[in-house]
Formats: sequence, structure tokens, C-alpha cells
Amino acid sequence: MAKPLIEFTDNGIYCPQGKFYIDPWKPVDDAVITHAHSDHARWGNKRYLAHHLSREVLLYRLGDISLQTIEYGEKVMKNGVEISLHPAGHVIGSAQVRIEYKGQVWVISGDYKTEDDGVCAPFEPVKCHHFISECTFGMPVFQWKPQQQLFDEVNKWWRGNAENNIATVIVGYLLGKAQRILQNLDLSIGKVYTHGVIENTNEALRRNGIILNETHRITPETSKDEVRKCIILAPPSSVGTPWMRRFQPYSFGYCSGWMALRGAKRRRAADRGFILSDHADWSGLISAIDATGCEKVYLTHGYTAPFARYLSEIGFDAHEVHTLFGDDESPNQTPSEDEEAPSKSPPEGETFSAELSSSSPSGGGWEEAI
Repeated sequence: MAKPLIEFTDNGIYCPQGKFYIDPWKPVDDAVITHAHSDHARWGNKRYLAHHLSREVLLYRLGDISLQTIEYGEKVMKNGVEISLHPAGHVIGSAQVRIEYKGQVWVISGDYKTEDDGVCAPFEPVKCHHFISECTFGMPVFQWKPQQQLFDEVNKWWRGNAENNIATVIVGYLLGKAQRILQNLDLSIGKVYTHGVIENTNEALRRNGIILNETHRITPETSKDEVRKCIILAPPSSVGTPWMRRFQPYSFGYCSGWMALRGAKRRRAADRGFILSDHADWSGLISAIDATGCEKVYLTHGYTAPFARYLSEIGFDAHEVHTLFGDDESPNQTPSEDEEAPSKSPPEGETFSAELSSSSPSGGGWEEAI
């Protein structure tokens, strides 16, 4: 029997034949990065490989790193192993990693969503023997509305606030969610103002050639009256801070897939909760996994245990993999994701398990996190 092309180790997902890791959570020599969120792109690796649209955000966040970037579908070889990146539809520059050696094909999804958001390259299923998939929202309760319907609600809310002379603050993750919101706002209503960390990310993306709608950075000189009928894009870390309170009176909306759960909006003290996620919903996960034609599927971060059980019941050979990958939408926000400066050191004080099991409990604790 051929040795598996992928191993699950204490440093992360490892290809021993190619001598590289995919999204390692400890510093290694060679790292292939699925996307620029900090739980997947960590500081300290000697060499990085990523999609070219992740380049400027990775350099902004990680500093002066040795970074090679490639296009979707472009093939590179590492120690005889063929590597290519394919659209994941998660955020701008996000990619699935396809690796092949002697006819054995594995695909590591990273984070992904199956709905085309019109901002990043849409998800493309990749045929493989083994598929490593996230399942952040791997429960039937998570079923997303069509994007247009969701943003019709957002724009109607903003318009009503503007007519009542109330500022509008909308909160979303600074890489991915913020740009998706920005590109779907009705700019006939007013201008878009941004928190500094969101604007820094926008600027990095613009340096990479991404065309985004016009935004205005909020500075200490920005007055309350100036933004009264406008909309303010803010990161989760700004909720409840003096920075946000300075714009009172305002209506505060929170965008997250977790808004599908009862009580999530109340726990964030939001006036409105919009169910908007850059991860696949229940139906999207199942359709994406099925489209790969895989012989085995390995599930990381999320509702891994119940989702693995369900997949097994409908005929998949499904397994859990416990990793350090987090959830960029979780209330347990990774601190470095909302800092003004890029992260320069690996996370400390974290514990993890890299066991591969088909029956062990999910390590995510997502129900409790909400």
C-alpha cells in the first residue's frame, strides 16, 4: 500500500515527499499558504508559497518574508511533488492546494465558500483521491440566503438610518468580509468610511491591483457630523470601544454566519445581525465534497464530529482532523487580526492535537463560542 502523501503532524499538515507544510502553525522551512488570514498564514517560516493576490496582504501582515507567488492552475515542483493552487472563493487570493505524486492526488481546501460573491475568484471543485475540508458551518441550521437578498436588506437598513440622521456602523472581518460588504453597498446612499485596519488592508489589496470602491479612512479629525448619513466599515475589535462610541447616535450591524444562531446578535449587542459568511454553508460543504469525487474526506475546524457522522451515513469515508485552524468569524477573535501593525511573532500559549480520528470529539467548541 502506498504511503499517504499527507501526514497530520504537530507542526501542521505535512507532505513528507515534498518536504513542505500547508498552513503550518509552527515555523517550518517551506510553507504553502492557502490564504492570508492569520490562523493559516503565520509568521516565522523560512519560505512561503501563495497565490499572487495574497502577496501584498501577506507582506503587510508578516513583514519582510521570502515569498513566492503563483497564479491559479500554475504548477510548481517541490522534491518531485507537483503543487498547484485553485480558487477557494473564501477571500481575495484564497486557494485550495492540489498536490500530486505518482498518481496520488490530495486537495487541501483551506477555507472556502461555494457562492460566487463577485469579489474573489469563485470556488472550483478539484478532482482528487483525498480531500481535506473545513466544516466551520457543518450543521443543517447554517443555510445562507442568496447574496443579493442579503445586501438588499443591508442597503435598506442603511438608507433608513440615513433618512433618520443616524450613523450606520457595519462590522465585518477586515480581510474578506469588509471588501465583500464594500463592493455590494449602494453608494447612491452615501460615502463609505473605514476603520484604519480595514483601510490598511484595502490599500494592500489595491497595491496588488484589486479595484475596490472608494473609501475614506477615519482619522482623529473625522467629525461625527461628517459621517452622519454615511456608512462606517469596522472590524470586530472595535465593538464597544470609544472609537465606535464617538459616532453616537448610530445603528450597529454585525455580519457573520454565526448570526444564524439564536442569541448571537444579542451577545454582540448589535442592533441588526446579518447572516453573511465567507465559509460554505451546510449545503455548500456537501456539494463541494461530493464534486471532488474523493475516496476519503478529512474534516478540520468546525462541527467536525457531527459532520463526519453525517457524511459517513450518506456513504463518504469521513474522518476528523484536529488542528489549530480557527474561525475568522468567531467571537474569540484572533488578536493579531485586528491590530494596526502586522503580526511579527507566532502565537503563544496554544495547545492542540494533531490526532487523526473518525470518532474523537470536535476540538472547535463552536456551540460554546457562540
